[in-house]
Amino acid sequence: MAKKEQKLGTLTPYISIKGAAKAIEFYKKAFNAEVTYRIDMPNGKIMHAQLKIGDSFLMLSDEFPSSGECGVQSPHTLNGTTNTLHLLVKDVDKSFAQAVKAGAKVKMPVMDAFWGDRYGQLEDPFGHIWSIATPKEKVSPKEVLKRATQLFAKK
Repeated sequence: MAKKEQKLGTLTPYISIKGAAKAIEFYKKAFNAEVTYRIDMPNGKIMHAQLKIGDSFLMLSDEFPSSGECGVQSPHTLNGTTNTLHLLVKDVDKSFAQAVKAGAKVKMPVMDAFWGDRYGQLEDPFGHIWSIATPKEKVSPKEVLKRATQLFAKK
C-alpha cells in the first residue's frame, strides 16, 4: 500500500517495532494515525511505514536485529527504550483516555505540570514511551526554573 508521500518536517522520528503491523493498528486507534506510506516484505514484516499524526509524521519498521538486516532493535528486544515521543494535542485528557482504551499503559497520570502543560506519559504495547500534553499556560524559563526548584525542594 503506497500513498502519495507528503512533505516531512526537518526532524522525523523513526522507530523500530516488534510487530509493526499491529503497532500501526494501535496507533490508528490510540492517536488517530493515518498511514501515508507502507512497504510490506514477502515475509510479512514491514520494511517501512510512514504515519501522519496531527500535522507530524512518524516513520517505523519492524525490527531487523541482526547486523546483516540493519541491526535495529525494538524496545521489547532491548528490554527498554532510550527515548520518549512527545505528542501535543488539543485535549490531553481525552487523547490520553483514548490511548489507554486502545491498550496503552499509564506511566504517569495526566497532571498540571509546573512548566505550564497538562501532561501525562504512556507506554504503548510495543514498548515505546509517549508523553502527551496540552499547553495550558505560557511560563517563562525563569518561572519554570523557580517552580521546578520549589517542587524538587519538597521531595
